[in-house]
Amino acid sequence: MKKDIIINATNEETRIAILEDDRLVELFVEKPEAQRTVGDIYKGKISRVLPGMQAAFIDIGQDQNAFLHFSDVSDATNQFIADLAEEDDEDEGRKREESFKAARELKQGQNIVVQIMKEPIGTKGPRVTSEISIPGRFVVLVPNQTYIGVSRKISNFKEKKRLRHIARQLLPKNFGLILRTQAEEKGERVIAEDVKGLLKLWQKIDQKIKDAEAPFLVHKDMGLTSSIIRDLFTPDVDRVVIDSRKLSREISAYVREVAPKLKHKIEYYRKQNPIFEQFGIEDEIRKSIETKVWMKNGAYLVIEQTEAMVAIDVNSGKFIGRKDHEANSLKINLEAAREFARQARLRDLGGLIVIDFIDVLQEENKNKIYQELKREFYKDRSITKIEEMSRFGLIEMTRQRVRPSVLHSIHEDCPQCHGTGLVPSLNTLVSEMERWIQKYRASRGDRRICIRVTPEVFDYIMKGRFSRRLQLMWKYWMKIVYVKDSTLRYREFRVFDRKNLNEITLN
Repeated sequence: MKKDIIINATNEETRIAILEDDRLVELFVEKPEAQRTVGDIYKGKISRVLPGMQAAFIDIGQDQNAFLHFSDVSDATNQFIADLAEEDDEDEGRKREESFKAARELKQGQNIVVQIMKEPIGTKGPRVTSEISIPGRFVVLVPNQTYIGVSRKISNFKEKKRLRHIARQLLPKNFGLILRTQAEEKGERVIAEDVKGLLKLWQKIDQKIKDAEAPFLVHKDMGLTSSIIRDLFTPDVDRVVIDSRKLSREISAYVREVAPKLKHKIEYYRKQNPIFEQFGIEDEIRKSIETKVWMKNGAYLVIEQTEAMVAIDVNSGKFIGRKDHEANSLKINLEAAREFARQARLRDLGGLIVIDFIDVLQEENKNKIYQELKREFYKDRSITKIEEMSRFGLIEMTRQRVRPSVLHSIHEDCPQCHGTGLVPSLNTLVSEMERWIQKYRASRGDRRICIRVTPEVFDYIMKGRFSRRLQLMWKYWMKIVYVKDSTLRYREFRVFDRKNLNEITLN
């Protein structure tokens, strides 16, 4: 599979696109006023402890307090340098029990060190954990723990065993290590250098923790672009193309230090045509906000996002198959599974997701669709859990989301429809005016008013010999004058008293 990273940098924002086989699968946007915060470490102060919610709110100096669930409380919360017992990293039940036990010791006003694990989304503040982790290129250093973990993306048992052996040799006292996917087939010396660098970084962080007054940012993780290069620029990437000379030099210098063998894959884009236009990315971004997503075979997906869940409907559309219904449905569903997995990554869909596939009758075909969806989401870095297809043809799944949807970072809700995509029809607006007139006549009795409306509403009301204006005047026995006003918002109207010319719309 061909894989490219395309970076477009302007004064206002930096956009990073991940392409797989020349198709956009992930998009990241970083703006100066909204920088990435996942991985930042704070010395905070406990604002409130709510046992009923099994959570605490932490003041970290931002507009919104951070949310700390009891399950995210480390048993080493109050001992930054302490001897810990050996812990089995597969014993989730024990770890959860220890987390809740430590959480019961939390008190209001107490200082606590936390790390952001999920950025603020909407009205919700950032979600944090007290189990700190420092990511490097090949390993993740976990202070105050003793476990060793290996990336689930490394499937070879012998390689996992080899990496665990190396980690045991390098494991510093009072630290845990997680071997990242990039550590696969790497030698002990390279991994040791990464661990050494992270230990130095932790010493600086630890000193700031001791000296700082809460709330205080003790460590700012890499910016978005740097973290993408650190985490995603692996040997399977064919090239990184950048249209900023300055950024190209910075990335080249970083890669020269951590992965010199990959330096030749970095390219500076010199053409006049905008880089995202050149690679067909702008069209993909424009399509990504549409509800309906067409597939190559003529079928399409309908993607609807709500507050609680995401609903996906698979439709046959223009697809004309040459086989029986069961075979045609299977073909459409398999393509839909692949396309939805791409859309989920691109739109960063999260939470509960329900996919309504076209009905198939054979259990073997249902399993094929389920397995295809699992294979496609294996490429996804976010944690996903997928259930088998139900008897109603539905597949339920959850997908972790750690940042606001990128689509909301490049678009804003329409000020007219407030994100619903709907505005009142013209006859609905005229009915609203009539209800206003009826209420006004009942309370005031004044028979002369002036209504200012947008040009299209004016034309609609005045149209015809027996116009809607005349109908309203005769029905309520009033003198109504309509005036065009192009400064009004779409489908807005304002009413004035013709005697004193005072606005009375809100009266």
